[in-house]
Amino acid sequence: MKFANFKEKIKAGKTQIGTIVSLSPPAVTECLSNLGYDWLWIDLEHAPLSLEQVQAILAAKVPECAGLVRVPTNADEWIKRVLDIGADGIIVPHVSSKEDALRAVKSAKYPPFGERSFGAGRAHTYGIDATHHEKANELTCVIVQIEDRDAVKNIDEIISVEGVDGIIIGPYDLSGSFGKLGKVADSEVQTAIKSVLVACQKRKVPAGIFALLPEQAKDYLDAGFSLVAVGVDLHTLWTSAKEKLQELRGTG
Repeated sequence: MKFANFKEKIKAGKTQIGTIVSLSPPAVTECLSNLGYDWLWIDLEHAPLSLEQVQAILAAKVPECAGLVRVPTNADEWIKRVLDIGADGIIVPHVSSKEDALRAVKSAKYPPFGERSFGAGRAHTYGIDATHHEKANELTCVIVQIEDRDAVKNIDEIISVEGVDGIIIGPYDLSGSFGKLGKVADSEVQTAIKSVLVACQKRKVPAGIFALLPEQAKDYLDAGFSLVAVGVDLHTLWTSAKEKLQELRGTG
């Protein structure tokens, strides 16, 4: 099967704008990927999606738009199954240490570099492509999420792990780790975000972050983040519908 080679793009420093997919109908993903998003963040951590639904979502997107799946947890059994169904890469939540990062990389890569076991799923065109495993390590993108104070403290060790292709800050959980859940603009939280960005820039590691609104995403892009996910499909749906309803009723 054809891969978007998202890893090559972010390593080259290209700005990549995505959005979060939490809804199961493949038509949602098909529409979003045809709009021109560079990548889609398919959420298995919080959204009520099954692996079968995620496979259908991955199959529905256009090949030029990368599909990265956020696994529910940093566990081999989740990582290998998500990659076997054809994800261009994984997003691993709550990576707080070098050991966490190593575990994610080992699970995502075939031997001799990693410990991923072999299974002929959709990524291998169900066995038709007998050479997929030979190129998978090079193509598979491993993104780790920085979501707490320990991760900020250990950022240099985390991004030094070979096989970590980039990071994404989870600003809401990060704010919660400071006892300020949802207060992303708080100075202490912003200082932590900036320190992670600076560390990544020094090592030339692609840095990403989630933003709910376009104006927030633009600020992050201007600050130097190259990997930005803006919005969530469900939030985009209801906010747009609410705006139209308020306009018609004159209650905006």
